[in-house]
Amino acid sequence: MTVSWHGVIPALMTEMTRDGALDLPATQRHLESCLAAGCAGFVMLGTLGENSSLSADEKETVVRAAVEAAAGRAPVMAGIAEYTTDLAIDAARRARRAGAEALMVLPTMVYQTDAREAVHHFRTLARAVDLPIMVYNNPMAYKVDLKPEDFVELAGEANIVAVKEASHDGRRITDMINRHGDRFKLLCGVDDLMLENVLFGASGWVSGLANSFPREAAQMFKLAEAGRKDEALALYRWFMPLLHLDVAVKLVQYIKLVNQMAGEGSEWVRSPRLTLVGDERRHVEAIVEQALATRPRLG
Repeated sequence: MTVSWHGVIPALMTEMTRDGALDLPATQRHLESCLAAGCAGFVMLGTLGENSSLSADEKETVVRAAVEAAAGRAPVMAGIAEYTTDLAIDAARRARRAGAEALMVLPTMVYQTDAREAVHHFRTLARAVDLPIMVYNNPMAYKVDLKPEDFVELAGEANIVAVKEASHDGRRITDMINRHGDRFKLLCGVDDLMLENVLFGASGWVSGLANSFPREAAQMFKLAEAGRKDEALALYRWFMPLLHLDVAVKLVQYIKLVNQMAGEGSEWVRSPRLTLVGDERRHVEAIVEQALATRPRLG
């Protein structure tokens, strides 16, 4: 399947049981629900997929289960987030073996690279695998920011085709287009900047809260892309308190709780993460309860 890098692409949760074991049937059910709601593809093993909490074998198993559930109806992409470039190459090859049709590649974990090292990492991985690659640029989380001029060095790698832009800089989409034209597909990577990014030229949205409210996410993207700004804005304003949860440190626990309350999954996570308690839990529950009470009726 050719990956279009278009539309709403949930960074899908890896569902787990209460004791932290993989719950593959639940993951597949959730993927099916998002697909039926109009989502255009899936990123497995991102932050929300608890990538760093899974073994190499488990990662391969999750990707294979997602590919089986998607059954050729939408592309499945695998997140690659490892300590070293060699480990990332191995993870990418495993993902390909499991049936992934594309990769979302992060900078190396733990060691904080500079831009030169990050470019080398992405280029080396691109030359070692034959899958299309989306570079994940998230300086807020990974402390290295690839600016438009840095992508000049990656433009020569034919299989680096897309960028998940999460710099929180609303100007970045325009700056990337001005510098590179249509060389890279640009996707919004920050939930609460979705409308701005799509209106400024993003072709897709790699989303956290699309896990929980996939129909609303797909409809909002469709309206924004069609230039129906007033309708998109009304939906965006309803969605915004939820979308803010995607940029919190505990986004995994937050969104898994939202999923549970919205009927899309369970809140179970793997240690060292713990489910929410006390005021923190009540804060998230109040946001979800308000959203459910005022949930728009979609045509």
